[in-house]
Amino acid sequence: MQRYVRRDAEEELAQSLRSFPVTALLGPRQCGKSTLARRLVADRADTLFLDLERPSDLRKLDDPEFFFHTQREKLICLDEVQRGPELFPLLRVMVDADRRPGRFLLLGSASQELIRQSSETLAGRIHYVELTPLTYSELIADDAQHYQEPLGPWNRGGFPDSVLARSDQASLTWRMDFIRTFLERDIPQFGFKVPARTMRRFWTMLAHYHGQTLNASKLGQALDVSHPTIRSYLDILEQTYMVRALPPVMVNTKKRLVKSPKVYLRDSGILHALLEIAELDGLLGHPVVGASWEGFCIEQITARMRGWRAGFYRTSSGEEMDLVLERGRKRLVFEFKASMSPRVSRGFPGTLEVLRPDRAWIIGLVNEPYPLRIGAVVANLRTVLEDLSDLD
Repeated sequence: MQRYVRRDAEEELAQSLRSFPVTALLGPRQCGKSTLARRLVADRADTLFLDLERPSDLRKLDDPEFFFHTQREKLICLDEVQRGPELFPLLRVMVDADRRPGRFLLLGSASQELIRQSSETLAGRIHYVELTPLTYSELIADDAQHYQEPLGPWNRGGFPDSVLARSDQASLTWRMDFIRTFLERDIPQFGFKVPARTMRRFWTMLAHYHGQTLNASKLGQALDVSHPTIRSYLDILEQTYMVRALPPVMVNTKKRLVKSPKVYLRDSGILHALLEIAELDGLLGHPVVGASWEGFCIEQITARMRGWRAGFYRTSSGEEMDLVLERGRKRLVFEFKASMSPRVSRGFPGTLEVLRPDRAWIIGLVNEPYPLRIGAVVANLRTVLEDLSDLD
């Protein structure tokens, strides 16, 4: 039996159940939503779980109003709730009749934006909690010796069955099966009518463009589809937590700024599987290694710094900053280098002068952190995540 790794979202989820009538726990397939929910309420006898992909559970909802009424004293957990959009108006009626917290826990594999289309009636009654695949911080806390270096999680990604697999080959096999199932079963179940072969080609092309600014016209020419079709395909992968479109940061400067988002596959293990990178040695010698490290670090930092706006900075002349986090008047900036001796570009000091961050880091594969005269610190990912814990 696979061991349980404590999730950083546990506290927020527990607090939400104590404060809101409805809580939605959202995240990609197989990231551990059901495991977390069941563990959190394991000591409660007043909990009922229903999986909307299970026919026997669906039959219980033939008359959902009557069923919810008979179970009104329990916390009702609805798994894969995006499959039952017709339930949301009824949930509003049930909640308005009894506003006590902890009535419904909704688990969904589609994004908050997608589910919100069916849950507008729950405004003011629902709190959203996002669960990512396992993060490097969570793995360190679970087993510091085994995960002291990020190379394993970087190579395998964060899905529990992948990162905790017994071997790299078992991990890769799981990821290839996940990709196939996601394309052939999950995408149609979400209501998207795109052929699995077409979506796989698009997803694989995005893997090759990982970390680059979006050029929908170029992608459309390669797939022989229109620019709007490319955007719709991208929306599907965004809404199902497979892709991140990182927006540009707009600052007051006379320089011309890039306005297109940068596109990343959110899980590094899925990225490597689509690119047929089986082992760490193959990754370290692959042309995508720098962009892969960049995307992996971005996911770790944004997961740690919830509530901060994330973006990137780039001018038409090539001056850039890989990640910019902003909250209120605070600004943090990050540059990522998959190297044990990272070097910054000649324009890096000038970029710091434009952005004027509170803190600046260059994250590489170094052992010990050290400062630079320009006002940035070179450090490894673990050190930076520890530093960020004091800033959040």
